[in-house]
Amino acid sequence: MEEVLSLIQRAKNSILLGESHFREFKTALEGKPGQKRPRRVAAICSEIGEALVAFANADGGELFVGVEDDGTITGLDHNENDIQTMLNAINTHILDAKDFPIQINSLLNIDEKLILFFSVTKSIHKIYQLPDGRCMRRQDKSSMPASIEKIQYERRESLSRGYDREFVDDATVKDLDISIVQQMADGLLRGMSPEQYLQQVNLAEYGIGGIRLRRAAVLLFAKDITKWFPRCQIRILKVNGDEVLPGDKYNVISDDYITGNIFYLLSAGWERLRPFLSQKTVFGEGATFEQLFSYPENACREALVNAIAHRDYSVSNPVTIYIYDNRLSFESPGELLSTIDINDLRKGTGVHESRNNNIARVLRENKLMRELGEGIRRIFDLLKAQELAPPQIESTQGCFTISMNHQSIYSEREQMWLSLFAGYNLDQYQKRIVIAGIDGRKLSPSMIYSALGSNDRNLYDRSVTTLRITGILKEINTAAYATKEAKKTGKQKQDIPRFAVTLPDNNKSDSVSNKVYVYGLTTNIDEITLKKEMSLFGPVINIKLPLDQTTGQIHGFAFIEYADSNSALKAIAIKNIKVNECIANIIPYKRYKKGHYNQEKRGYNN
Repeated sequence: MEEVLSLIQRAKNSILLGESHFREFKTALEGKPGQKRPRRVAAICSEIGEALVAFANADGGELFVGVEDDGTITGLDHNENDIQTMLNAINTHILDAKDFPIQINSLLNIDEKLILFFSVTKSIHKIYQLPDGRCMRRQDKSSMPASIEKIQYERRESLSRGYDREFVDDATVKDLDISIVQQMADGLLRGMSPEQYLQQVNLAEYGIGGIRLRRAAVLLFAKDITKWFPRCQIRILKVNGDEVLPGDKYNVISDDYITGNIFYLLSAGWERLRPFLSQKTVFGEGATFEQLFSYPENACREALVNAIAHRDYSVSNPVTIYIYDNRLSFESPGELLSTIDINDLRKGTGVHESRNNNIARVLRENKLMRELGEGIRRIFDLLKAQELAPPQIESTQGCFTISMNHQSIYSEREQMWLSLFAGYNLDQYQKRIVIAGIDGRKLSPSMIYSALGSNDRNLYDRSVTTLRITGILKEINTAAYATKEAKKTGKQKQDIPRFAVTLPDNNKSDSVSNKVYVYGLTTNIDEITLKKEMSLFGPVINIKLPLDQTTGQIHGFAFIEYADSNSALKAIAIKNIKVNECIANIIPYKRYKKGHYNQEKRGYNN
């Protein structure tokens, strides 16, 4: 029994890990440093009730009283009756606490300090409230108010919600891939044994007959998953067309099954899926062949992880991925939980709940999965960054689907408008401004911020300045005029139109230089350092660092040549950059050529 993880050791380990979605610390003291005194018992009991209710209504968790936010153990300085009152807070400060899913409710002595340790599991059948009727729920590191309706469990979800927490009576540690378990244990706290790790993350418990494994442990680590869950699989179908046809018209080119535990599915599934995403191979920078992908790789990986981590494992179907000519669909067994609004997912609102909270916890704490609810939002962001249409999300009977369409985010009309500016190599933010100004629409700063989808002033300045330098964005009203007009009309200055998008001169883009002039550099600057810093704006193809013909030293200026003019415009829009602890200035090459910054007097003739 030497592998049994003691309660004190478990508490110490948890405190070392710090506060999280599954863990909270509460001090039992108050007052100035050096003058600390015991906090009121009534206040502590209220906080205990709120924290435990919040954990039970979310994904379960641990509460420590007598521990500071930074993990320092300051202990309890209360008498025996007060401590007993706090331990009894489960009964006095939770409404109808019968059958409350408490696992641990103990007074511990750690390093000569008394603390209270509470541990609760996720409530499957009931939503708990405080005595005043309020409902709380854990979100990240906070206990937040929540409506009962929002987290109301449907009975048909009970099985799927508790599936990964059930014990598998005939499974033993020998049935697991111990090398993976040990790797996870070392990542949590080095020196911890596999058996201790499984207990620490609530994947196992010691019983009379020895260690008992929960189903999550088997799904995550089983050596032979077919013995326990034969449909722990990913199915990848390549379809010739935009839909699967029946009968003699069946158009599935390949139908591939991958079977294994969750960790195997995450790696092998991605290796099998990735080649299907390749659209073409091109000869790229550095004389190497590079693959271009129909869909952002990271978006596809997020969708794969989401499907594996949050699927309903009580349903005996595999995760199915359809690769159509025009879209990529991830179908996950089990429809969306009733407590999650599909419109919140479509709007990009983070949703902090997992059907398989034990599985999600292990993946999350090993950085294989993002914050709960962040994966789908990241898919939206990645597709938008690649100028692709947002994913389609559907929840139907027994299935949750994320589909990515290989379709531009811009309408046909918007694409035609953008084609008029093709010679300028506009980035996605510049394109958004140009589209906002379609048909001669006058643009105010607030409209430009809205088009950018950001309140970042630096992004605004870079995008607007670059477009103004190229002549695409024309100032139709000055800032002074906007101030005066705002006072006259009672509007905000930001809402007064100041710019308009003008059609480009077809020959003008060819005359935009891809060179910039940088001055204010230190004389010890080297080409490698300068190229690294200037490459922030785009690929640099040539650098000239002139030497003084008299001294042979490097002048404090340089000529940078980019692969395209848009990179040069981005650098000019920034105006200055930090290089070797000095602030260097960036101006258009043509201004140097006009003689404004001619360096002939310093011994250099360009």
